[in-house]
Amino acid sequence: MKKVNKFLTLLCAGGLFLTATGCEKDLLDKSNPNAPTTADFWKTSDDAVKGVFACYSGLQQFAVYYRSWHFMAHRSDESFSQSPFVELANFTRFLTPDNNFFISSFAWNDYYRTIFRCNQVLANVPGIDMNATLKNRLLSETRFIRALSYFDLAYFFGNLPLITVESKVNTRVPQSTQAEAEALIIADLQAAIPNLDLEYSGVDKGRVTKGAAQALLARVYMHQGKYAQASALFAEIISTGKYALVPSYLDNFTDTNENNSESVFEVQFTDLVLEQQPSQGQDNAASSESHDRPNFFGPPGPTFADVQPRRWLLDEYRDSTVAFAPGSTTKHRIDPRRDVCIISNRNPEVFYGKTFADWGWNPSQQYWRKYQNDRTRTNENFTSGINHRVIRYADVLLMQAEALTEMNQMSAAVPLVNLVRQRPSVNLAPLTGTFTQATLRQLIRSERAKELAGEGTRWYDILRWGLMDNQAGIDELKARDGDFTNFRLGISKLLPIPQRDIDIDPGIKQNPGY
Repeated sequence: MKKVNKFLTLLCAGGLFLTATGCEKDLLDKSNPNAPTTADFWKTSDDAVKGVFACYSGLQQFAVYYRSWHFMAHRSDESFSQSPFVELANFTRFLTPDNNFFISSFAWNDYYRTIFRCNQVLANVPGIDMNATLKNRLLSETRFIRALSYFDLAYFFGNLPLITVESKVNTRVPQSTQAEAEALIIADLQAAIPNLDLEYSGVDKGRVTKGAAQALLARVYMHQGKYAQASALFAEIISTGKYALVPSYLDNFTDTNENNSESVFEVQFTDLVLEQQPSQGQDNAASSESHDRPNFFGPPGPTFADVQPRRWLLDEYRDSTVAFAPGSTTKHRIDPRRDVCIISNRNPEVFYGKTFADWGWNPSQQYWRKYQNDRTRTNENFTSGINHRVIRYADVLLMQAEALTEMNQMSAAVPLVNLVRQRPSVNLAPLTGTFTQATLRQLIRSERAKELAGEGTRWYDILRWGLMDNQAGIDELKARDGDFTNFRLGISKLLPIPQRDIDIDPGIKQNPGY
């Protein structure tokens, strides 16, 4: 599963023909007899497996988890950009036109391309004569991938065309609301959960599991404020005993311990490449199996240093004077997760072969380290093979703690937070004492910031917490991230829909304010 060959995606591009026009029609209008089409594909169990591989491959695309998703998710208060690439820097500053490079050219397209592949599978695989158990599992994996794609689209763009059929070039569907998108995501995941396995081994390791579908469904319920429903799902995941925090926090962000006991779902990458870079915005089977997040998120010199962590996040790890329990004077040491997540002059380690001082970096600056290859390379390129962890068990534990806290079950929530804090490589003092709902809520939010720093979850967190829904929330965010000065209430929470797509389909209406 780790090294799915993208040449298989050609087999899921059924119905796409190359044509030519000209005076000598018979000469130029030729069909390639070897080109796969929907007429001769979708016949066997092997076709079904290959079709689902193409759906997984959609998550590796340029504007999904290969690159652009990371920029979209890092508009939160944990990151900022000083990039000389002005269009990127403005993107993180909420200065986003509807023809932005990341949106118009790639993001919208690549997500819908993934959804197109999923819809092909869901339309054609049911008619294949094959093992029923395998068929149902493949359809359920596909429903998860479609749900994940719509999850990102719905919380980035809001109102969407919800395409659920095998679309043609002239397919048009009404634009739906974010709530309607959530309903589709929920329906897909509820249909998927009964047919997914709890775990896989061998070549199937990395496939969508029952726990992954449950966790994504619970995330949607958390966004809807349905804490009891979310908590029930998190509890079921925990009760399986299939997941555990790995002793070393670092093992979640390198390519040496992927798909480990803490992995609920991760996108598979490898530095084995078919091209130096993927075909940007193209439906091309020769695209890379690697990704290039590290090339944009690390320090200057070895990387482009286009996205950096905020100083408040670096300071958040300084636990030496924090009294976690009301009235406590217990001292806590520096949180060791800091130096896994962030490169700073507070860390004497070696990064890309040199210390912070040897590189001559500005001591007032800090850079992302999580997901970097600094321990094995002297510089980054466009070929990182580190899997992207979409859902980790630590996230599940902390979201369950959050759900329980919102239901005023603080005593049940605290032990879950302590599991994360007391991972062997972290080993912080446990939270003790009695907490109010407000106090524990803030402690969990701080814990999420430190545990999940740089993983892209922060955007969904501040969205779920309603911090972008009122001026008080914006003021809180602005105190940590000056870019929120440009944030416009009722507008900036959503990205603009690409104008090009509105021109193609006038039924699509632009988001307010763009």
